[in-house]
Amino acid sequence: MKNKVCSLVKKSSKYLLCVSIFFAPSGAVFSQNSEIRDELLVTKDIRTADEGFAYEEFRRGIQAFYRGSYNDSILQFEKALSYTPEDNRILEWLGKGYYYSGLEGTALQEWERCSSLGWGGLLLKNKIEIVKERRFSFEDDPIETVYTEAGSYPGVYNGNLIFSEPVSVLPNNNGTFWVLCYGSNELLLFNINGTVIDRITGPLNGFDHPLDMIRLSSGNILVTEAQGNRLCVLDRKGHFIKYIGKKGRGVGELMGPQYVCEDFRGNLYVTDYGNRRVSVFDKEGNGLFYFGANAKGDFPGLKGPTGIAVIGDSVFVSDDVKGSIYEFDFSGNFRRRIVLDGTLKRPESMKVWSDYLVVSDSNKVLSIDTRTGEVYENINSGNAPSRITSAVPDVNGNILVTDFKANEVYVMSKMQELVGGLFVQIEKVDASRFPEVQLDIKVESRTRNSIVGLKENNFYITEDKRPVSKLKFLGAASDNDYADITLVIDRSFSMKNDNSLSLVESAVKDIVKDMGGRGVLRILSAGLLPANEYTGNPEKERLFSAKALKTPCSSIVPLDLAFRLATNELVNAAKKRAVIFITDGKVTQHSFDKYSLAETASYMNNNSVILCAIYLNEDGISEETEYLVNNTKGKSYYIFREEGLSSVVSDIVDEPQGNYSFSYVSALQTNFGEKFLPVEVETYLMNRSGRDETGYFSPLK
Repeated sequence: MKNKVCSLVKKSSKYLLCVSIFFAPSGAVFSQNSEIRDELLVTKDIRTADEGFAYEEFRRGIQAFYRGSYNDSILQFEKALSYTPEDNRILEWLGKGYYYSGLEGTALQEWERCSSLGWGGLLLKNKIEIVKERRFSFEDDPIETVYTEAGSYPGVYNGNLIFSEPVSVLPNNNGTFWVLCYGSNELLLFNINGTVIDRITGPLNGFDHPLDMIRLSSGNILVTEAQGNRLCVLDRKGHFIKYIGKKGRGVGELMGPQYVCEDFRGNLYVTDYGNRRVSVFDKEGNGLFYFGANAKGDFPGLKGPTGIAVIGDSVFVSDDVKGSIYEFDFSGNFRRRIVLDGTLKRPESMKVWSDYLVVSDSNKVLSIDTRTGEVYENINSGNAPSRITSAVPDVNGNILVTDFKANEVYVMSKMQELVGGLFVQIEKVDASRFPEVQLDIKVESRTRNSIVGLKENNFYITEDKRPVSKLKFLGAASDNDYADITLVIDRSFSMKNDNSLSLVESAVKDIVKDMGGRGVLRILSAGLLPANEYTGNPEKERLFSAKALKTPCSSIVPLDLAFRLATNELVNAAKKRAVIFITDGKVTQHSFDKYSLAETASYMNNNSVILCAIYLNEDGISEETEYLVNNTKGKSYYIFREEGLSSVVSDIVDEPQGNYSFSYVSALQTNFGEKFLPVEVETYLMNRSGRDETGYFSPLK
């Protein structure tokens, strides 16, 4: 059958209407449900006039999308669909625009429509499933979750000894982790793929059977040496700084130190097994006192103190002779027994996860609720010879486990994470210097945990299903040590008094000081209409005055618009970015009328922005603000908390960000910048993988 097809051909910046005639089977081009038609829209040289107009709007929409102008991209995609309403590729991109705008419900409608028409295959179906799970399901409480082995790092590989008798593990925020080895007297640094990238043997005389390690608030590493009867302080790279303590029975002296922890003041608590007590040192390493050696009242006295941890204002100590856990205050006064004697078999280290203790006990890892004493089993190594000495949550949501007898380090993950795989998204394509192309890739678990620490060999990048050339790994966001921060200052009437203004000034100045002149600071007033008060170097706001804010106070403060504007400003900012809301906690009426709490949280999450809150009133915590804080992995702070606000910026910088950047040289033909160029990425990590594919346009010529 003959079909007349019109094409728009670009020539000398003008469009000439050309007519071509060709023969095609009935329905091959114009079938509304066929992927062939969608492919032709972006690849064929001959199009109808409507298809030509749609294609031009589609190109503009993609360019707006990669600029972070999601509302503009949505408008362009909808214009394109007005010319070709059944084009599935444009529908999918429209869904992406809605997704990154935080309108996940609308995005799902567009994607499901595409999928029902046979577009996108399993990749799109998987994306729909993950986004639905994130919207309507909640992550299981970690203490009630059973973990299974995702991978392991053996001490002997191909007959070669890598390490001997691992006893403690310490994860880093960039995905690497330290492993302390009792048998080989060394400290090893592993990357996420299990490669040893550094090996530390301690000072000149070496470690003397090290047993436990923690990261101090200063960033240094503290190691206990069981047979050296001392503590060893290392810098963050493992270089020796000094010793703390010596052999003996007096204050500041040790006999077989086991496990150690630190409170928020920097004081150190060490289980002193030989002396049957807990020894306490200040942050400089001076001995203060010891406790637990003598029985008082209902307390039987420590018989075999091992694991130790601090939660709030309490010190928890496990006893491997009694098989129990005891609670003390910071002065060493006995408070209560958490679990009955004999509950535990042979407890070793205790680590903190939220309000729970993660206890290594013989061949098991248990979680214990410190409020109720309930015990949950998370990991069981079975009947094989095993002695688990430490179990620590890592930055990627796994648990790293050291098995002393098996001479292995295990990576334990939730079963649903292993089955579901990784959620990979190509967030941005920069082709402004084509043929050099730069990709920004985000890797998460199904439950929105960022996957940190991946390397170039964890990625396989192709264009039109062929490997790219001259691939370069440009870096990972987790390596950045600064953040761009937007301060949102509540301008409701309750914040108008002089006391509130003074507290706002104090909070802003603390944030400015801790940023240290790094990153970009933005100050935004949340009044009846949100307004930007300042953008630039943080140092210029050291003399910030709350009375100089231009936005007047209001009885109605639409926080949805304020948080959305704050997020807009951060879409193209540094990879580590956050909004800090300074408020007395009182939320006015109509605060989330235009955009719901869920849509606001989605907009921030989908653009890697976390929300933190600084409350001026200890009793003024609002449910709305806390919902956004908790659902963006932020934190809340009281301005007069004992440790102050000094950790706010560092907490933001330490928050995991699974963003990675690559560049490569494209070999695709561009048709003078009018051809849609595809790119795909696959990510692999142990037994998990994930995939995404997208496309872009090169600059017009």
